[in-house]
Amino acid sequence: MNTFGNRYRVQLFGESHGPAIGVTIDGLPAGIKLTADDFGEDLQRRAGGKKGGTPRVEQESLEFLSGLYNGVTTGAPLSVIVRNLNTRSHDYDNLKDVPRPGHADFTARTKHHGFADPRGGGHHSGRITLALVIAGVIAKKILEPISISSRILTIGGTPDWEAKLDEALERGDSLGGIVECKIDNIMAGLGEPFFDSLESLLSHVAFAIPGIRGIEFGDGFEAAAMWGSQHNDPIVDTKGKTARNAAGGINGGITNGNPVVFRVAVKPTSSISLPQKTINLTTGVIQELVIEGRHDTCFALRVPVVLEAAAAIVVADLLLADNRSSNSIGN
Repeated sequence: MNTFGNRYRVQLFGESHGPAIGVTIDGLPAGIKLTADDFGEDLQRRAGGKKGGTPRVEQESLEFLSGLYNGVTTGAPLSVIVRNLNTRSHDYDNLKDVPRPGHADFTARTKHHGFADPRGGGHHSGRITLALVIAGVIAKKILEPISISSRILTIGGTPDWEAKLDEALERGDSLGGIVECKIDNIMAGLGEPFFDSLESLLSHVAFAIPGIRGIEFGDGFEAAAMWGSQHNDPIVDTKGKTARNAAGGINGGITNGNPVVFRVAVKPTSSISLPQKTINLTTGVIQELVIEGRHDTCFALRVPVVLEAAAAIVVADLLLADNRSSNSIGN
C-alpha cells in the first residue's frame, strides 16, 4: 500500500494537484531536534526550476501537524505536510478519457474504477517523492555517523550529458539516466534474510520512486559475465574489509562492513511535448495526443536526493529494529 517499514514506518499521502503532499512517520524516537534548516538543502536538491527539470516551483514550506513539540520529536507519530500552491490543473482537462503513454493514467483508472485523481498524475506523480525526501532527512538524523551520498553516472547513456540534455530540450523529448547511491560507515550485520535482506528492502523502496526501471548492487549485471575468481571479494581484515567490493557491501542479504553501493536506472520522463498516439477510452478511437503542463525533461536529474532518502529510510528501520539507533538522538 502506501506504508513502508516496520520500526521506522513511513506513510505517504497526497496528490500532485491536491491541497497538500504529506508523510506520517510512526516509530520515530523521542528527543530528535528538528528545524526547517534541516530540510532546506535536500528539498532544494529535489526542487524544480532547474535546467532539465519541471518549471513548476513550489514554496515547499513544511507544516508539522503532530509529533513535534518545541522543535523536538515527542515519540508520537510525526505528520508533516507541504501545501501545493502552484498548480495548473486545467492542463489535464483533456486527459480524463485519453491516457498518456508511459503514465499510470490507464492503470490507475482501471484499478480505482475511474475515481483516481488524473491531475498531474495524482498520487502516482513524482511530486510524491517530496514526502520521501522529508522522511529521509529525518532518517538521516538516526543514522549518523553512517552517511549516504549519490551521484549521476550517465544521462541519456553518456557521462557527458550536457549537450544531449540541450538536444532533448530542443526536440521536446526526454531522457533517462543511471544514478549511483553509496552508504558509508555502515556496520556489518544489518539485514534479515530472506525476505528482509538489505537488497530486498532497498529494491522495494527504490521501486516506489516513479520511473525506476532497474537496480543493481556492486558489480551488478556485469557479474553474470565474470569468473567466480574475478567476482569474489577477498577478505583482508577481521572487520570484514575486502580487497574490492563486487558484492556492493552485502553478502547473504546482510551488510559485510564495506560500503553499500547500488545503482538504479531511471526511465525517460513519460510526458513529452512531441505528439504521440493513444486511445480515447470513451470512443475507442486512436488519436493524436499533445501533452500540456509542466514536466521534467529528465527526472533522473532530481533522483539522487530521493534515492538517498529511500536508502536512509531502510537503514533507519533496520537500526531501530536492532536497537542500534545512533547517538545523534537529542542532537
